[in-house]
Amino acid sequence: MPSVVGLLEQHELAARRRVDGLREEADRIQAELAVAEQEWSEWTIARERVGAVLSAPGSDSAGVVTEVPEGVVTGAEVEASAPLTVKARSQVPMWREGLAGTALSVDYQRILAAIEDRVRLGQGPLTCQEMATAFGLDVVPAKVEGLRSKAKRLVARGWLTEPAPGRFTLARSVSGPGGGS
Repeated sequence: MPSVVGLLEQHELAARRRVDGLREEADRIQAELAVAEQEWSEWTIARERVGAVLSAPGSDSAGVVTEVPEGVVTGAEVEASAPLTVKARSQVPMWREGLAGTALSVDYQRILAAIEDRVRLGQGPLTCQEMATAFGLDVVPAKVEGLRSKAKRLVARGWLTEPAPGRFTLARSVSGPGGGS
């Protein structure tokens, strides 16, 4: 006959797994929502700009409607609002001599800074789980894989190297987020 404590532990484990699964799904949906909102915003801005160009003096587009429907976020509102934490398809430029780490988005700069600190302290390459812990994120697959994706993108663009699978360090020529060479 199983013990009461053993049964409770089984139920607790099942509940924890369900919570972890739901958190991962919520993270995925939140990331998809951020991408969809960004796309919506970009289309709204594009429509506004085309409307402005077509309604400029000297153009023959008197019938162009530039009114913004209720509920649509305009470019001005996007610029005035707080930036999204998840950026859709952030551009990571190829590293080249003289290019500063400030050319990267804040998320990528944080990764470079963490790895630069690690290198400066002589602690060797950094894993994505260690990055998640350093950034105060939950060490769940969704967060770790997001960091891994960003780190792999930095490797592909010449900012980082991956001397061993899943372990990242600065490329020889990169000095970190502040400096370019």
